Amino acid sequence: MLDTDAQIAPADTSMILTAAEAAGRRIPPAFPLEATVAVNPFLGQTGEDLATASARLQRVAGVRATQSGAVYRQMLADGQMTEEDLTAALAASPAVDKPASVAALRALLDEDAGTTTRARATVADLAAAATGIDWPSIIEKTVGLWAAGQFDRGQALWSPAPGQDAFAAWQSWATHDLTPEVAGLSGFCAHVAAAPDTPERAILRASEALGLSEASAETVFHRLYMDLGGWSQHARWLLWQAELAGTSDRTLADLLAIRLIWEEALLAHAPEVAEAWAAMVASHAEPITPTPQDIALSIAQEAAERAHQRTLTSALSGPTQPGERPALQAAFCIDVRSEVFRRALESVDPGVETIGFAGFFGLPLAHKSHGSDVVEAHLPVLLNPGVETTSHAKPADEEETRIAARTARAWGRFRQAAVSSFAFVEAAGPVYAGKLLKDALGMGDKPAPAAPAPQVVGGMDATAKADTAAAVLGAMSLTKGHGEVILLLGHGGHVTNNPHESAYHCGACGGYTGEVSARLLAALLNDPETRAGLAERKITVPDDTLFVAGLHDTTTDEITIYEDGLPSSRGDDLRRIKGWLKQAGTIARAERATTLPGATPLTVAERALNWAEVRPEWGLAGCAAFIAAPRTATAGKDLGGRAFLHSYDWQADDGFGTLELIITAPVVVASWISLQYYGSSVMPGVFGAGNKLIHNVVGGIGVIEGNSGRLRPGLPWQAVHDGERLMHDPLRLSVMIEAPREAITDVLERHPGVRDLFDNGWLHLFTLKDGQVDARYRPGLAWDSTALPLAA
Repeated sequence: MLDTDAQIAPADTSMILTAAEAAGRRIPPAFPLEATVAVNPFLGQTGEDLATASARLQRVAGVRATQSGAVYRQMLADGQMTEEDLTAALAASPAVDKPASVAALRALLDEDAGTTTRARATVADLAAAATGIDWPSIIEKTVGLWAAGQFDRGQALWSPAPGQDAFAAWQSWATHDLTPEVAGLSGFCAHVAAAPDTPERAILRASEALGLSEASAETVFHRLYMDLGGWSQHARWLLWQAELAGTSDRTLADLLAIRLIWEEALLAHAPEVAEAWAAMVASHAEPITPTPQDIALSIAQEAAERAHQRTLTSALSGPTQPGERPALQAAFCIDVRSEVFRRALESVDPGVETIGFAGFFGLPLAHKSHGSDVVEAHLPVLLNPGVETTSHAKPADEEETRIAARTARAWGRFRQAAVSSFAFVEAAGPVYAGKLLKDALGMGDKPAPAAPAPQVVGGMDATAKADTAAAVLGAMSLTKGHGEVILLLGHGGHVTNNPHESAYHCGACGGYTGEVSARLLAALLNDPETRAGLAERKITVPDDTLFVAGLHDTTTDEITIYEDGLPSSRGDDLRRIKGWLKQAGTIARAERATTLPGATPLTVAERALNWAEVRPEWGLAGCAAFIAAPRTATAGKDLGGRAFLHSYDWQADDGFGTLELIITAPVVVASWISLQYYGSSVMPGVFGAGNKLIHNVVGGIGVIEGNSGRLRPGLPWQAVHDGERLMHDPLRLSVMIEAPREAITDVLERHPGVRDLFDNGWLHLFTLKDGQVDARYRPGLAWDSTALPLAA
C-alpha cells in the first residue's frame, strides 16, 4: 500500500508510514454497486473486543459500537431480555474493569441517558470554529467532486485525469480548483503545487508540520480516513482486489496524503488553533481504553444475544426422523431468506426434503454473461475464480445482442450529455409518458428472458468433471441418499429503480444471482461422463436421479426452472414439482407479508415492479444464527427467517475438510452479513447508506445523499427500519455446528484470523449433539457444557 523507501526525514519516518499502513487496514472495503456484497464494518477491529472497538470508533468517528443504555433498559422492561441474561453476560465478561454487580451494571446503563459521543477534532474542525467557515464541508464537497470523476466506473461521460494515480490526479485538479481560495484559504493552490511528489513524502511532511508522534499517528490517520467516508472504503476495496490478484494498490495512501495536505494548510491558515491541535495530538497518543460505560454497554449487548440464544435453543428441541427416499431434494442457498421458503416447501408434501449450501455451489466462476465481455466473479469475495465460463450464444446472435447493448449505452449517453440532454427532454419527453405511468402503477420492468445455458470455456475433460462433482457433492453432504429429482436453486432479488439491487442477490456469488452456478452444476451432474467418474470415486448416484437448476426470486418468492436439455420423459415429475413450488411460494409470501409495510400476501410480488418501493423486501434483516447440521436438526422448526442453514453431516466428513471449509468460508461470509446489518442499524451515520429517497448514484461506485458529499457505503436506512422501528435486531451471529468439539478446535488453531472472531466476541460458537445445544465456546480454545442458554 505504501512505498516504504520514502525515507526523507528523521529516523521515525518509517514508524509514521507504518502507522499510515495500519490505519488504512482498519478501514473496511466497500464493493461497487454492480456487485455489492456485505462487508464487516469492524473488519479492522476483529483483533479487539467490542468495548475496545467502541472506544476506538468513538475517537475516530464519534460513534459507539453498541446501542444506547436506553435501548437495553427498554429490552429489559419489555421482557426481550431478562435479569438472568444480564447476570450470565456479566459473569462471562473477561473485562478486568467490569461492574461488580448487576445493580452496578444497571446503574451504568441508566447513566447513559442523553450521552453523546464526538470524534476527536481535526484541524479542519478547529479551524471552522475559529474562522466561522465550514472547512469540513468544503473538504467533503471538493474532495467528493474530484473523487467522483477519478474513480468513475463508466457512469460519467468524462473523467478529469484518466490513467493517473489518485494523488497526482488530485494535485493537478486542486491546483486549478479555486473553491478553497474563494472560501478564504488563500494560497491553497500554490500549497498543493509545492507539495511533495509522492504520497509517502506528502504524508511525512504533513505529519511533521502537524507534530504527530509515533503514538498519535495511527488514530489521527484513522480519524482522517473516517472523515473521507466511503471514498476511503472504496480505496480499501481497490487494495483488497489488488491483493487477491497478488499485487498491491496505493490509493489509500493517496487519499491520506490529500487529506493531510488540507490539514497542513489549515493549520498554517489558522495558527490560533495550534494549542488546541497539540492537545488533540496528545489525546490521540493515549492508549485506546474502554470506559466503564463502554464495558457495561458491551455486556448488555451480550445479554441481548443470550436472550435470542434461549429462543433458538427452545426451537432446537431434537432431531426429526428421516423419511424414505425423497421425491424431491431442493438445495437452497444458506441465505436466511431461504429458511422461510424451505419450511413452506417441506410442508406441502412429505416427499420433499431441503438442503442448504452456499449459493455458488462450490464453483469458483469467472463468468461472461450473454452480450457482455465483462468478467463477473460469481463466488465469495474471499476467494479467487478458478473456472472461466460464458453464457454467450452463437456468434451471430451474440453480436446482435452486443450491438443492441451498445446502442442502448449510446442512447443513454446522448440523453445525459451536457448539450443534448435538454433537447432530448424537449423532443422525446412526451414519448416517455406511457412508460412513466406504467412504472408508477407497478406495471413496468419484467424479468429478462433467460440467457443461454452457461458453458465452461474450453470444456472439461472427464477427470475434471468427476473431480469437481465429487468435491461439490462431498461439501454438500450429498454423497448418498439421493432423491428422484434434486433441484439446485440459486437466488436473486428482483427490484426496480434501486441502486442497491445487487445487495439483494447472492453474496456467495459475489453480488450476482445464483443462476449461472446452479445451471452449470446441474448440467455437470447430469453428464454421463461425470456419473461414471463419480462411481469410480465411490459416489453412486442412482440412474433415475435428475438434477434440475432453478432460481429463487427472494422478492416475489417465485421459482424459475431452467429446463436445459432435460429429458421430456420427466415432464410429469417437473409439473408436479412446479405445483409444489407454487404452493410453497404462496405460503412464504403470506408469512413475509406480515412484516412488510402496507403489504398483503397478494401484493408482495408487486413490490418488485414498483419503481417507488423503498422496501421491496427485507433482504437479510433479522439474521442472527448460523446452523451447520443435518436437516433433521432443523426440519419442522420455525426459525423465523433468521438463520443461515448449512447442511452438514460430520460423520461423512473424513478428515473434517468440509468442516474446515464451512468455518473458514460460509461462517465468515455470514459474519460479514450479520455485522454489516449490525453496523448499518447501530451506526447508520457512519456505516449506513442513509436515506434512499435522496440517493444519487456516483460513478457506478455507490451513493451520496443529495448532490454532493461523502460516498455512503453500507445499507440504506429503509433496509433495516420500517419508519417506526428497527426491523433488524442488531445481534452478533450465534454459530451452531453439529461436530465434535475437538475437530472444531483443531480448525480454529490453524486459522487464527477466524479464531479472533470467536475469541473477541464478534461471533458466538456452540456445538450441537443430536440436534440440541451441547457446549458453548470460550475464548482460548475452551468449551463449557454448563453455561448453556436455557430454553425460553
